[in-house]
Amino acid sequence: MRELSVTEQRYQAILAVIRDGRTVTEVASEWRVSRQTVHTWLSRYEAGGLDELGDRSHRPTSCPHQISGELD
Repeated sequence: MRELSVTEQRYQAILAVIRDGRTVTEVASEWRVSRQTVHTWLSRYEAGGLDELGDRSHRPTSCPHQISGELD
């Protein structure tokens, strides 16, 4: 039996809510995540499908005190 990817695992959790009619609280408890996390997954799935369920970078998009690479 192969291991499920992060995206597949999150999709299984989403299906439990959408298709099976389980509550977010039940699914969150089963997957050992917060209810807010399940709501986030649901929102991302509704916005963009499976592609949106993958891990996202936590790297900031900018650094306000970083020196510009441009020279005058």
